[in-house]
Amino acid sequence: MSITTTRLTRSKEATELTLRLTTGELARQAARANEYTNSTSGVAPTYLQANLLVLPSRYAADFRNLCARNPVPCPLIAESAAPGDFSRLVSHLPSVSSKSLAEGLDLRTDCPRYNVYKDSKLVHAGVPDVTDQWTEDHVAFLVGCSQSFESALERAGLPVRHSVQDRTVPMYRSNIPLNAAGVFSGSTYTVSMRPFPAKDIERVREISRAYHATHGEPVAWGWDAVARLGVENIDEVQWGQAPLTEDGQPLSTVFGDEENVPVFWGCGVSTQEAVMKAPLEGAILAHFPGCMLIMDCGEDDVL
Repeated sequence: MSITTTRLTRSKEATELTLRLTTGELARQAARANEYTNSTSGVAPTYLQANLLVLPSRYAADFRNLCARNPVPCPLIAESAAPGDFSRLVSHLPSVSSKSLAEGLDLRTDCPRYNVYKDSKLVHAGVPDVTDQWTEDHVAFLVGCSQSFESALERAGLPVRHSVQDRTVPMYRSNIPLNAAGVFSGSTYTVSMRPFPAKDIERVREISRAYHATHGEPVAWGWDAVARLGVENIDEVQWGQAPLTEDGQPLSTVFGDEENVPVFWGCGVSTQEAVMKAPLEGAILAHFPGCMLIMDCGEDDVL
C-alpha cells in the first residue's frame, strides 16, 4: 500500500498558532480542539514526541515483544495503565516517571490526526479523533519518534529541511526485515529521511546517537543507501511528503550532490506497517504519520 499524504499550506493564522504551541500540554489542547491538524515537526520544541498505536488487548503481548526485538525502529516508551484507559500511562523509560509523561491526557483526541485500521486494513486516514472507535478492550502503546531530536540538531546549527519548509518528513518502506514476534511477521522497517550536507553527517550521527528512545543514530546515509535500502525512487514516499531541495525542486534532480545527502533513521511508522502485514482482527488505531502525540517531558529527559 502506498499512501502519499498531503499537508495544506499553512495560513498566517496557523503559523501564529504553531508559535504559541510551546509545550506538550498546549499542543495536545490544540489538537483536542481541532485547532491544530498539521505535522508536529517544529511544534513544542524540546518536548518528547511519540508514535501512537492502539490494539485489541489480545495482541498486546506480541506487540511488546515486537518492540523488544526491534528497538531501533520500535523503541517502546509507554503504554496504557490498563485496557481501555485513554488517560493514564505506564512509562517504559527508566529516567521518566509515569506521572511526568503527560497530565490531563486523552489518547483519543490529543494527536492532530489519526489513522483507523479494520482487520489490518487502513480504512480511514487523517481523522480528527478516534473517540467513537475506542473500546474498553483497547491497549495503547507509545513508541519513540525521531522528530524528538530535531530541535537538538537545529540547536547545533543543523536545520531540518522539512520543518523549515513546513512539510512532513519523508518516510519510505525499506528492505530491512523486522524481527518477528507472534502475529507480527513478514514486515520491514519504515525509515524517515532528512538530507544534510556530507560535511555535517558525522555531527548529525553524533547528536542523534544519544537519543536511543527516539531511534538513535541513522541506520544508513549516502546516495548509495537509497538503493541499498530498497527505495526505488527518492521522490516516491509511502508516508509523509516527498523531499525537496532548498529551492523547492524534487530531490532526485540533485542526485549524487554532496549538499543534499540522504540520511535515514528507523521510523515508528514501522509499527503501522507491521499491522498491515499481520492477520489482526478488530479496530486498530494510530496517529497519522507526522502528527505525533507530544508529551510533557523533554526530549533530553530520555538521555
